[in-house]
Amino acid sequence: MEDNKASRNDDAPFYVVRKGDMIGVYRSLEDCRSLIPSSVRDPSVTVYKGQSLSKELEAYLLYRGLKNAVYSISSKDASDELLGSLMPCNFQEAAGCTSFSSEQPLKCSKLRKIGDAVSSRPVTYLLEFDGASKGNPGKGGAGAIIRTEDGRVVCQLREGLGVVTNNVAEYRALILGMKFALKKGFDRIRVQGDSMLVCMQIQDIWKTKNKNIMDLSMEAKELKKKFTSFQINHVGREYNSEADALANAAIGLGSGEVREA
Repeated sequence: MEDNKASRNDDAPFYVVRKGDMIGVYRSLEDCRSLIPSSVRDPSVTVYKGQSLSKELEAYLLYRGLKNAVYSISSKDASDELLGSLMPCNFQEAAGCTSFSSEQPLKCSKLRKIGDAVSSRPVTYLLEFDGASKGNPGKGGAGAIIRTEDGRVVCQLREGLGVVTNNVAEYRALILGMKFALKKGFDRIRVQGDSMLVCMQIQDIWKTKNKNIMDLSMEAKELKKKFTSFQINHVGREYNSEADALANAAIGLGSGEVREA
């Protein structure tokens, strides 16, 4: 009975998640799913199904000191001998069902090339921001949304601001989004907002005279220097409605209170 059980374990499929240059090896689809909510938004993530998690592969991973449910190795260390042939599938398939692509099996040499290509391709994120103030000055809120290149939402942010002017709220929303992007390592962003003043001042097209606004503008410009690529564009309010809704919802938060979704 023990031999049969061992045989079934050897024949059990496994799942490989590649994110940039890193490969995670999972024992089961359930283990794989645990990563999906935080990574499905990342266009550099792909999933593959392997035929059998062999004792040799487990021994290799343990030799590398990888004892957790999720194993991680560099794609450069992957080999056909270790992982065998892999069947591509997408995150939606992995998250919702057990049917996988009918494409031809993928060799690890190809997986390494894909990893190199994806990890070397610059990824640009979109930051949408807006600020709100009931009274100008009045109780205010800041809202920011970060999206992938194809429009999928990475994060929605709200911050309560206390009593502020509209312009201060707009700057605080921009800074909120920029800080989050840098924290996540998103060093290439395109920014859009419906505040002409903020969009013009951060590009030094318009001058800043108000002391409070000047300090916020300088803070935003210092953050701007930390990005590899930074673009900002003014858009009409009709194209900024989601960030506007977040800003208005943030008015009910305490000053300095940040909510992330």
